Amino acid sequence: MAPRPYIQPVVDSTAVFKADLFNGKVLFCTGGGSGICKAMTESVMRHGANAVILGRKIDRLTAAAEELSAKTGRKCLPIQADVRKPEQLKDAVAKTIEKFGRIDFVICGAAGNFLAPIQGISENAFRTVIEIDTLGTYHTIKATLPYVRQSKGSYIHVSATLHYRGTPYQVHVSAAKAAVDATSAVLAVEEGPHGVRSNVIAPGPIAGTEGMDRLGPKGPTSISSEFYRAMPVGRMGDVKDIANTTVFLFSDAASFITGQIIVVDGGNEHLRVPGLPYPESVLDPESVKAMIKPRL
Repeated sequence: MAPRPYIQPVVDSTAVFKADLFNGKVLFCTGGGSGICKAMTESVMRHGANAVILGRKIDRLTAAAEELSAKTGRKCLPIQADVRKPEQLKDAVAKTIEKFGRIDFVICGAAGNFLAPIQGISENAFRTVIEIDTLGTYHTIKATLPYVRQSKGSYIHVSATLHYRGTPYQVHVSAAKAAVDATSAVLAVEEGPHGVRSNVIAPGPIAGTEGMDRLGPKGPTSISSEFYRAMPVGRMGDVKDIANTTVFLFSDAASFITGQIIVVDGGNEHLRVPGLPYPESVLDPESVKAMIKPRL
């Protein structure tokens, strides 16, 4: 019998970091109503911060805010806002200041994605992803920066690893996230002298998220099997892996870290297997239709 790989454990941030690490701090998170960004928000709240979560679906936000408050004992304010609309973000910031009086941490996490080849993406669909991911990040920075300067705070931008190589069916999000990475670097350089840090977290495949469910390989194929096996740490990512990185980057332990891209993928990028069969998926898009779920 072949030896089995060691599986790295999933660790809760409260087992490593002080419970009162962020007492008195306030987090402003776009996309915080679900998935990775919700877990990031929960982790910061577990260490003492209050939070504001933004998104387009108020019912989802309200339910998430109630859950987060119940789990952490901290306050979470849900605000409906579309990151593509600067005025809505400015209004959300005003409500945050009215409620909490400050903003210390910002997570730019609103995103959109779907699987489609270049020939199958309309101009409008490509533009929409750029507007949500790239312009949404810019609008969030512009709206929050005066208050983050005051608190000598920090930004985390949720990116991806897709643009490190040419990833089929992902031209739109690859372009958008590459721009997010570049924006964070400039923000770090310009705002460092003002006491502000900016970093990127680039998650790898994270189990149990809507994005992975819709965008990961489907079916009992060799492609699917190899994709999920190509994890040097022996398992898929967990939202807690991203959450733990968030707590570290917002903490004073990371005070000398800015302008960086932190890949949290269990080493997957070194062994990345295409999520769709190649070159079949680009030569005959119809042949892989059954492997693609509806858009996010």
